[in-house]
Amino acid sequence: MTRYAVGLPNVGPFADPLALVDLAVAAEEHGWDGVFLWDHLLYHDDWPVVNPVVVASAIAARTKRIRLGVLMAALPRRRVQTVARETVTLDTLSGGRLVFGAGIGSIDAEYAAFGEDPDLRGRGRRLDESLEQLTALWSGAEVPVPSGAPVRMLPTPVQQPRIPVWCAGRWPNRPGVRRSARWDGVVPTFAHAGRDIPVPVEDFADVVRFVAAERGSLDGFDIGLEGWTSPGNATEIITPYAAAGLTWWIEAMGWWRGGVDAARDRILAGPPR
Repeated sequence: MTRYAVGLPNVGPFADPLALVDLAVAAEEHGWDGVFLWDHLLYHDDWPVVNPVVVASAIAARTKRIRLGVLMAALPRRRVQTVARETVTLDTLSGGRLVFGAGIGSIDAEYAAFGEDPDLRGRGRRLDESLEQLTALWSGAEVPVPSGAPVRMLPTPVQQPRIPVWCAGRWPNRPGVRRSARWDGVVPTFAHAGRDIPVPVEDFADVVRFVAAERGSLDGFDIGLEGWTSPGNATEIITPYAAAGLTWWIEAMGWWRGGVDAARDRILAGPPR
């Protein structure tokens, strides 16, 4: 079964926490299954940016049903112990509706500007290390830390055995997609398609086959894809991806589609059912 989410930037015309929360509430009221936010510290041309964790908290408090989260949190530039506290708090606040998305980030300056190494391989290593530590901290068990004395972080998440972890991967590169296969979901991007060019269904199917081969099974695994539709063509566009293994369609909102007002209109039209 395919579920339908709204993807909301946290930058530029969308850098308004009140507007983002209102859009999320409208999404729940009009039948969408999830709302996912971008994660940025900086953006091109000195655009304004709002904190997605703060916005997600407000969304959790104003909604009752939809899945929510940040896709994708740039975990290598965050302190994992802080992320552990934020995510468990969000999972509790939302009643167990959080998805944790993790990636290396798409803007080098978000690392380099603050004195951190933007090297992609280094970010990948830190992402793997941080995910292992994060899920250990979620467990409530004693976890070794650099001080030498183990720590135990309570409470544990509402969702067990853990908050679902989805990872990003840029196809046809394999490392990010291979990492995703070790967790609970993947939301791939594509080197030769994206905002202006729809993802070829066969390329998406290649990702699904790759993940299935890595895991041995897709049972319990989510496969998301960002794209754009209108109420008149949504079923036609999404059906081939669903046949290839899509579990979450994420309707990508943004300034390139007309801004906040256009996003609201698309949300109010609802997902295809």
